[in-house]
Amino acid sequence: MGMTVTQKILAAHAGLPSVKAGDLIEAKLDLVLGNDITTPVAVTVFDRAGLTKIFDKDKIAIVLDHYTPCKDIKSAQLCQQTREFARRFGITHLYDVGQAGIEHALLPEKGLVAPGECVIGADSHTCTYGALGAFSTGVGSTDMAAGMAIGENWFKVPAAIKVTLTGSLPPYVSGKDVILHLIGRIGVDGALYKSLEFTGPGVASLSMDDRFTIANMAIEAGAKNGIFPVDDKTVEYVTGRVDRPWTAYEADPDAAYDSEVVIDLSALAPTVSLPHLPSNAKPIDQVKGMAIDQVVIGSCTNGRISDLRAAAEILKGKKVADGIRCIVIPATQDVSLQCIREGLAEIFINAGCVFSTPTCGPCLGGHMGCMAQGERAVSTTNRNFVGRMGHTESEVILASPAVAAASAVAGCLASPLDVMKED
Repeated sequence: MGMTVTQKILAAHAGLPSVKAGDLIEAKLDLVLGNDITTPVAVTVFDRAGLTKIFDKDKIAIVLDHYTPCKDIKSAQLCQQTREFARRFGITHLYDVGQAGIEHALLPEKGLVAPGECVIGADSHTCTYGALGAFSTGVGSTDMAAGMAIGENWFKVPAAIKVTLTGSLPPYVSGKDVILHLIGRIGVDGALYKSLEFTGPGVASLSMDDRFTIANMAIEAGAKNGIFPVDDKTVEYVTGRVDRPWTAYEADPDAAYDSEVVIDLSALAPTVSLPHLPSNAKPIDQVKGMAIDQVVIGSCTNGRISDLRAAAEILKGKKVADGIRCIVIPATQDVSLQCIREGLAEIFINAGCVFSTPTCGPCLGGHMGCMAQGERAVSTTNRNFVGRMGHTESEVILASPAVAAASAVAGCLASPLDVMKED
């Protein structure tokens, strides 16, 4: 029996000729990731276990991105603990205020992840790097501590779901709509501890940013990871960023999949997920007009430059509706600079938006946009659970940057097609 892409990567990193779904293996790691929330917990575990060495100072990345610039004394203390640990072991890749960005946008941008690599991160959205053809998955802080010490982790080899993409996306439809549609079809546990393996002729039509968005939200279907094939766009993205050899893996023709989902990209419409699950997905035309209080455009899901260009296209020459707060958050410092150079920052500010520094902030109800009781947001983030962005009686509607920007202008949940028709 052949292997999937994920199984091939895991077999290679375990030093085995082959693996199959359900096997328990120990695999070598190419990168271990933590942030300002999860790293302090891992450091505490590391120290309590009496560990005194890390496996490789160049293969650990720590990004201070959730509550930074620090919002309060507690977050400042967590960052202080993290910085001290990084200094103690001379960790190369510490990204602090001024150099940091949202971790899952920053690491690919910096070339810290390459095709065929095996990556763990103490953050559930570490699955983002599957867009590059890497196996990447979220783990707990205890696993992060062990990974930093020995450079290995154990895995149960996941079974797989084949997601076959055909066609190409219509105007104002993006990777966010694809993944919301998929989660709506299979449910939040539809891929539980499985690999979502994206394939088919439609993959070639997706930008790298589309792929990052789709892989990022694989976890919202319960998946262990999401992964794309390595093609010309992948190679173009890593060229000039990645300075080490890497391997592109392909699934065997006789690889086993538990099931297959076929999505015709050309048939998709702008899609949103209503409270309180990502699987509560609806085409925008079925639910537009819902009252909102806030719009958030950013996050590890949709804070890249193409996302902000899509939002700026709709906001240009328009104003955020009265009574609506619109917060725009570039994912990294480089994205912030691009927004300034391209005039996007000016478009956002002239429209009445807040243009923030890179931070996870409002996505987890941390800062820069927490909601009060009874408020509702349209957000380009990845989770809309109860209390996710503030009060337990607030609500989050997940959407693409285009839908979010259109909703900010309309003052209610709106379709970008409708807003752009008004020009």
